[in-house]
Amino acid sequence: MNRIVVVLGYSDGGTGMLHPVCEARLRRAAELTTDDDVVVLSGWSRIPGARSEADLMAESWSGAAREVVLDPDASSTVENAANAVADVLRARATTVVVVTSRWHAPRARAAFRWLLRGHGVQIEVATPRERGAPRDRMRELVLWTLLPAQLSRAARSRTAG
Repeated sequence: MNRIVVVLGYSDGGTGMLHPVCEARLRRAAELTTDDDVVVLSGWSRIPGARSEADLMAESWSGAAREVVLDPDASSTVENAANAVADVLRARATTVVVVTSRWHAPRARAAFRWLLRGHGVQIEVATPRERGAPRDRMRELVLWTLLPAQLSRAARSRTAG
């Protein structure tokens, strides 16, 4: 089984430090990875010139992996998924494990499923034990409404490029 573990970043708001939500996701990924896994650390920097979430996660990575790939450009869940597609196909992955927060997991799973449809890849989600703030859950409700347009744009970009 070829497996890719994609760890989704969470913004530090430009402080240059790993946000506690992102740290929890990274710890959860480290718990479940093996020496055979490809790990993708994905997330941008809100502030130009500052270190990306992917870079901050790489610095703190303590898990096992055959390969660690950084995606410092993804600024949204759909971009995380769209950018990971090339890594999934390159590694001939049969399973993608998306590591994110519990409140974010349904939308992340939907994005990865949609962008990897037709490739025979199983999508799983792993979450750290955390409650999440009511603000995060409310934000998710709003972002669900944007998902179809974001996925459509990402699909068009893939076929154009």
